[in-house]
Amino acid sequence: MGRNIRAQRIGRGSPRFIASKHRRYMVGFPSQLFSGKSLTTAVVTDIVHDPGRGAPVAVLRHDGAEFYVPAVEGMYVGQVIEIGEDAKPAPGNILPVGKVPEGGLVSTVERIPGDGGKLVRSSGAYAVVTAQLGDRTVLKLPSKKDVEVSAKAFAVMGVVAGGGRIEKPFLKAGAKYYLMRARHRYWPKSRGVAMVPAVHPFGGGSHKRIGRPETVKRTAPPGRKVGLIAARRTGRKKKST
Repeated sequence: MGRNIRAQRIGRGSPRFIASKHRRYMVGFPSQLFSGKSLTTAVVTDIVHDPGRGAPVAVLRHDGAEFYVPAVEGMYVGQVIEIGEDAKPAPGNILPVGKVPEGGLVSTVERIPGDGGKLVRSSGAYAVVTAQLGDRTVLKLPSKKDVEVSAKAFAVMGVVAGGGRIEKPFLKAGAKYYLMRARHRYWPKSRGVAMVPAVHPFGGGSHKRIGRPETVKRTAPPGRKVGLIAARRTGRKKKST
């Protein structure tokens, strides 16, 4: 009799596989508080660490209310942040992307006006304003993909702090362990081929290969649904001549 494989246990959402929320900060700016104002201000009261997040978080106070945004390079405690359509395109200020000159660097960008900023929030990330097309603005994301957003969508000027984080090696397994524990992720992960067949479909045999195709159909039962699920293609792409 076999047991539930790892993919099944993760899918059930038990506390072992769910990230804790009590120490986290919900980053994003409440644009509804200043959407009708041409210019208002907020003050950076603190810059804090968010477990599991690579970028530091800036605590902003506006009219007695606090909200959190990923800190940008050059932001400091006590800085006065300008917010609104008439805000200057300076690092840390929050303004519509339609008011940012072409070539400007922005982060924490709203995909839809009013969502508080969902794009470009990881450490060292930034988007480049490449074109202004009337009521639409073209941005080049860190993935080099071009996207169009509303010119009324707000964004934070500047590059998210914490750049170069991934360039530092872990050096030892303990450092990686504490990082993954902060993010509440399953680690270390054993390979399926290293397991016994009662624990994983790829296990068993006096060899370290799967022994069968890695592709599996979409309607496969949960205990078999590992590998390349409903793969449209496999292998390396042929180089175009």
